[in-house]
Amino acid sequence: MNPLPLNLLPPGADYAAVMPLLWAFAAAVLVLIAEMFWPYRSRRGVGWLTIAALLAIAVLGRAPSEAVYFGPIALDGFSGWCNGLLCLVAALSVLMSLDTLEVNGVTRGEYYPLLLFAVAGGMVMAAATDLVVMFLGLETMSMAVYVLAGMAKARRRSNEASLKYFLLGAFASAFMLYGIALLYSQAGSTDLAAMAGLAGEGGTSAVTRLGAALLLVGFGFKIAAVPFHLWAPDVYEGAPSPVTAFMATVVKAAAFAALLRSVLLAMPWVAGELQTPLWVAAAATMTVGNLAALRQRSLKRMLAFSSVAHTGYLAMAVVAGTSEAAAALLFYLAAYAAMNLGAFAVMMLLADRGRPAENISDLAGLGRARPLAALAMTVCMLSLTGIPPLGGFVAKVSLFGAVLDAGFYTLVVVAVLNSVLSAAYYLGVIRAMYFDDADSVAAGGASAASRVLPSRPALTVSILLAAVAVVLIGLSPSPLLGSSLRALASVAGF
Repeated sequence: MNPLPLNLLPPGADYAAVMPLLWAFAAAVLVLIAEMFWPYRSRRGVGWLTIAALLAIAVLGRAPSEAVYFGPIALDGFSGWCNGLLCLVAALSVLMSLDTLEVNGVTRGEYYPLLLFAVAGGMVMAAATDLVVMFLGLETMSMAVYVLAGMAKARRRSNEASLKYFLLGAFASAFMLYGIALLYSQAGSTDLAAMAGLAGEGGTSAVTRLGAALLLVGFGFKIAAVPFHLWAPDVYEGAPSPVTAFMATVVKAAAFAALLRSVLLAMPWVAGELQTPLWVAAAATMTVGNLAALRQRSLKRMLAFSSVAHTGYLAMAVVAGTSEAAAALLFYLAAYAAMNLGAFAVMMLLADRGRPAENISDLAGLGRARPLAALAMTVCMLSLTGIPPLGGFVAKVSLFGAVLDAGFYTLVVVAVLNSVLSAAYYLGVIRAMYFDDADSVAAGGASAASRVLPSRPALTVSILLAAVAVVLIGLSPSPLLGSSLRALASVAGF
């Protein structure tokens, strides 16, 4: 009997490629064990340990000068950039959570380990060069977020949000797996390099196009693109606010990172073969998201539909299919994460046990009661609208310009008109803070001016960091935009 081979590693494997992922999963296990023995009344320490772990992974997970591989895992400029973004945004969301978990009904210590497992899954998605491994990362992230959405066990809406997200996520996973199977039948492999060769001189086969379409359906659910967006407002509204902020930023960024690597970087033929449905989906997503947001009185549902609209803007980069559009997408993700986290942080600042601040009317009088918080919210709302010189304006100019250079003039016109439309509900939030009379707010004085809240230093710092990041990205975009271009330059074909 021949002994088993001692070297089971794939040819040319380099452990450096998987070290950031190993650190992320090890940090999740470490925090899980630490939480078991941490005194309940000082559990904030587990949160600080989580932040320290995320910052360490962001620093240590940087890409080397040349890309290294461990089988279907790559540590290149792209995955290193995405690792940094995911970890930094997650660290800011944890900082926001320290003062507000119990207020939002989250009393279970599993919150921090689950969040780390979700980040680790997102990092796998960004680093995977194989569709099966990418799907495993997606499911690792999704399973953790399903549980996080239902962490407020005593609240019916939280349980409902978790169940809806799980059921619809299962359907999306089935579509994605079927698409991967069809692509495998044509390429003989699930490796992304093999997928790139499916476009021959005569174009792609009908089975290949169907497989790519089903793969996009799965991604469409995760990024909340029309018509796969209907889960977003209910889940965003029902989940605890810290979880909603995490989903709107980290989960969306991880999904777009996987979409970018698999479709734009490995299968550029998708943008050509499925250009018309992608164009229609991008235009419909931004339009439906903005029109639905106009009708909302709930701040969380408004931000949910706003997230749908921004998905439409980001999807324009997939339609364009150029390296400039891809770099603008990465830049937009960073700016969007900062302004979205800032908005959620201000909303959480006003929440109290039994009195959540989830309606736009709850912000009435905030300009007088808490002027600095109102200023931060104003910065975030103006940035989401695309008002200069803030980060959202520069991000939209970069993305719209790249799509315009690719020749999609009509799509850019649709995006600009939608940006103008979005001002109606973003500026409505500002009007509520500065011009609505707090005394006229109905139902027992639930306005910002009537709330007497305890000091929340961690949440205050997170609001300051998010607002400063939005301003700095707008005033000095070159470093971030340059780093996104360098990240893509390390990927073969770009």
